[in-house]
Amino acid sequence: MNTNDQDDTGVVFRKTTGRYTVHANGRDIDCVLSSLIHKQLIYPTADPTSARRKVQAVRELEHVDPIAIGDRVRFIHFAEAGQNRGTITEVLPRLSKLSRPAPVPGQRVFEQVIASNVDLVLPVFAVADPTPKWGLLDRYLVSAESSKLPVLILITKLDLAWRNPDLDSDLEAYRRAGYPIQMVSANTGEGVAELKQALRGKTSVLVGKSGVGKTSLLNAIQPCLGLRVKEVSKGEQGKGRHTTTHLEMFELNLDGGGAIVDTPGIREFGLWEVSGEELAYLFPEMAGYVGRCRFGLSCKHDVEPGCAIRTAVVAGEISPHRYKSYMNLRREL
Repeated sequence: MNTNDQDDTGVVFRKTTGRYTVHANGRDIDCVLSSLIHKQLIYPTADPTSARRKVQAVRELEHVDPIAIGDRVRFIHFAEAGQNRGTITEVLPRLSKLSRPAPVPGQRVFEQVIASNVDLVLPVFAVADPTPKWGLLDRYLVSAESSKLPVLILITKLDLAWRNPDLDSDLEAYRRAGYPIQMVSANTGEGVAELKQALRGKTSVLVGKSGVGKTSLLNAIQPCLGLRVKEVSKGEQGKGRHTTTHLEMFELNLDGGGAIVDTPGIREFGLWEVSGEELAYLFPEMAGYVGRCRFGLSCKHDVEPGCAIRTAVVAGEISPHRYKSYMNLRREL
């Protein structure tokens, strides 16, 4: 067995339970985690510069999974019998991340990083089948705003537009809030060229429920991805079944490059490290009214008299749906 003298670095492109594919120098390395990545070594603080420090304690790190798609990692590479294998020893600092809470039975809630080092969040909603739930979109948007990540809303299955006559009016609230929207049809190719232009040179992440057409969309962007697309089966309450059961990132053959992360269907999306006090700042159309209420920053924008945000809703400057979504989220936090 040959081992490199120095650690290599690469990017996590794929992960399933306990296994990670790291892309480094044009190679795909099948990696596992070092046991130390789950632990933090605690050293005495009396002489932090000492070259012969002794470990004073070991603290288990609280992760659902310490590795996220898009992570830049350091790993030890083992070349054995022509197979590329390695052990991940360190996660390098993240430039950005999209997270949600992941409750663990019998324990407190932990952070689940969906993707890291991304440049663009792509919430995907179908015109119909399944019916769009705009409250879920608001959760995606708040999470992206909290992480200071740009968003491009994707609306798929345009051939079903006749089944949703309210679509344009529903989307107007998001246009007025400043969010770009791209209408796309994987079947007809409508909007695909514009989407490719938006993806050039960026690492993007797709999020959405099962059945909204994420996999078909990936095939339309780049057929050579070779993803399997199964017909959505209508199960209990019309919930779809999706072929993507793992997280994976794909390089895009676009002018200027790019990469895109495909995720399993997400039915629920909680907010990670968002407080009730900051929530209104994460709705762009509300942020300018914060602090202008009679009770200033103490206003919860609910029943308080002289609330500038509620006045803006009545005046038609803020969408009633978006305000209702804000209140629903505020009650959860």
